[in-house]
Amino acid sequence: MRVNRISRAHTRTGAAALAVAALAGGAAAGAGPAAAQPRAAAPAPQCSAAYRIEQKLANGTTWQMCWRYEGKAGLVLEDISYQPPGEAKPIKVLKSAKLGQIHVPYDDGKNEYDDLTSYFFGAGLLGMAPGECPGGTIRTVKVPDALDPANANVKGLCTTTRARGHAYRMQGDTPGKVYQKQGSDLLVYTVNQVGWYEYITEWRFQDDGTITTNVGATGSLAPADYDAGDGRGWPIGKGAKDYSTSHNHNVFWRLNFGLDGSSKARVEQYDSKVSPPARGQGPTNKTTRTKVTKELAGDSKNMRWWRVISNEGKNKDGHPRSYEIALGPSNPYSGRAYSKHDVYFTEHNKCEQYASNNPLNCGAGAGKSVDKWVNGQTLKNPVTWVNIGFHHIARDEDQQPMPVHWQGFSLVPRDVTAMNPLTPAELAGENGRPRDGS
Repeated sequence: MRVNRISRAHTRTGAAALAVAALAGGAAAGAGPAAAQPRAAAPAPQCSAAYRIEQKLANGTTWQMCWRYEGKAGLVLEDISYQPPGEAKPIKVLKSAKLGQIHVPYDDGKNEYDDLTSYFFGAGLLGMAPGECPGGTIRTVKVPDALDPANANVKGLCTTTRARGHAYRMQGDTPGKVYQKQGSDLLVYTVNQVGWYEYITEWRFQDDGTITTNVGATGSLAPADYDAGDGRGWPIGKGAKDYSTSHNHNVFWRLNFGLDGSSKARVEQYDSKVSPPARGQGPTNKTTRTKVTKELAGDSKNMRWWRVISNEGKNKDGHPRSYEIALGPSNPYSGRAYSKHDVYFTEHNKCEQYASNNPLNCGAGAGKSVDKWVNGQTLKNPVTWVNIGFHHIARDEDQQPMPVHWQGFSLVPRDVTAMNPLTPAELAGENGRPRDGS
């Protein structure tokens, strides 16, 4: 069981950091990634240098943010801004971003875990060797309320850059002239141990303004969960003796947008419907927009998506800035009300911090999970919750150690800039309808 694994975690990390804790931050272990020189008009993130991440990527885009570390959620990123080439100052994107829960129910109904709020996710921060952060910097994190104060400082926060491949390619009708650019990302990640699992919490900040976040589960299959074959597991090892119990990983993220520096924002839902051919024409596709004015528990469907829109700023074309929520592959878990839905939009309440088993007292009748907080309030300062589920049916290849299986989503800029932020200078005039023959 997980209790046994906790003692093993103590041996491996050198610290029995198991206490649930208040908020705390980390101290820098050394110089961070190469930093851009901000323009005079550009506001710096509201944190000290030790808690600041600032990176200018190869194509000229700069990301800035602050970081801190919570006793339950682990890594928290705040005051996140993005400045691509051609913009005079950083564009504020997110006020805060963090994990909102990792809910792990087992198929046999005997075990169900809330890893952030009940099983010491934050306290389970693991140290990283330089090889786990290639080309980057590993910062020291002060783990809140570690049981062994001598080992409370963990070199466990990696910031580095990584090539992404093609950012774009355009040849068109001019084979002698190819426009192409290779993209790069700023990566920020930690590794946390809960029981036999180790979770890699990764944030990728692309040079085109996209933010992608993933949680990767690795480590080991829990040996105490071998059920000898009751139909809810998979045979692991020789013959059909040991069966690893199947289970879900329901990962929640909590996002508080701060587009253009304001937490006030609008939410819209888009649905497209394809109609069959009629009167000699091909099929038609009509997209409708629904303004989400009240709290919502949203379900993903084919050709459905949501965006969060700035109330404060527009791009140079006069279009309101927004970010689209692009969900990754998911298997929502129907066993609990809070894990049935893919997204939630709730009105901001600082007490509502974790999607399930929320430990804070939010008042009589408030409930302990995100589904209870969708109660008809008007959205003025919306908080976005994203739930990505993975049903883990083990396989022989899961041992030993277990390959990483990833689950996550992206935040894609929609009208944040007037053109592709990486547009080459000679195409800067190609905004709107292209010239004939171009």
